[in-house]
Amino acid sequence: MGLFSFFTKEIAMDLGTANTIIIFNDKVVVEEPSIVAFERSSGKIIAVGKRAQLMHGKTHENIKTIRPLRDGVIADFQAAEYMMRELINMIPGKKSFLPQSLKMVICIPSGITEVEERAVKDSAEQAGAKEVRLIHEPMAAAIGIGIDVMEPTGNMIVDIGGGTSEIAVIALGGIVTNESIRIAGDDFNKDIEEYMKKQHNITIGERTSERIKIEVGAAITDLDNPPQDYPVHGRDMLTGIPKEITVNYAEIAHCLDKSISKIETAVLHALEMTPPELSADIFRTGIYLAGGGSMLRGLDKRLHLKTQLPVHMAEDPLRAVARGTGIALKNFDKFTFLIK
Repeated sequence: MGLFSFFTKEIAMDLGTANTIIIFNDKVVVEEPSIVAFERSSGKIIAVGKRAQLMHGKTHENIKTIRPLRDGVIADFQAAEYMMRELINMIPGKKSFLPQSLKMVICIPSGITEVEERAVKDSAEQAGAKEVRLIHEPMAAAIGIGIDVMEPTGNMIVDIGGGTSEIAVIALGGIVTNESIRIAGDDFNKDIEEYMKKQHNITIGERTSERIKIEVGAAITDLDNPPQDYPVHGRDMLTGIPKEITVNYAEIAHCLDKSISKIETAVLHALEMTPPELSADIFRTGIYLAGGGSMLRGLDKRLHLKTQLPVHMAEDPLRAVARGTGIALKNFDKFTFLIK
């Protein structure tokens, strides 16, 4: 057994719409944007991850950047396969004189179909994996946060990623109630782009809207420690000349309100569908937030006001799902029935 395990590399992957994180030997070894750049004329991939991200929105007609995942699922099979292969090759010390087989656990949104699950497995196998298992994102997030998912106690997880928001009530190692909506970080970016057009007559790109969300993004208009106003550069829609405007967090909170309200509605619906005994548990344990989208300023406070429940932020929300996937891989026998 020891000899065969020597030739097997076990990796956990959080294959996200916005970012892909790989854990190997209990460490985050790769953390890259889920984006690929290729030449239109030859079809050759020229960059993956951060290098491709730098090109995004700045390409000429022979170079195209694409994000292989949309709404948490694979939209471009070939690009996803190549991206996974390149990211796996970035793992330090992975190269060996002898061929090594890969055992992978990949986390997936809880609301995806069997066909979409098959696409993830096929992409991983084409990228070199010999054995591929899948785990649902809310379950991985719960494990990553440090919750004992095997206990007969109800815990609610709200995982807001780039493409989907996953809301799940977990007890006894299973998902009891589940809501998966395709409103998440990408939609926040689109809201900011639209707001800039309508309110300030300025056109901005995806990277700029992401930057605004990080610098001054908020879910409520009365923050205790508000961020400083942020200068935004874009193209004036009337003159076509580049210009600068300044935005504050209250403006961004206002423009994100509609999308955040949809997440709130999904949380309330999940709570309505929860069995009474588990509802009693959630009253005590509260709601746990994970995922990059949950880092929006004041989101925890807003959910608390809406539900009147305690809201806890994960220690490292961006990596909670990846860490949970890594723990599930390490304790494979314990979590066998959680992993497909």
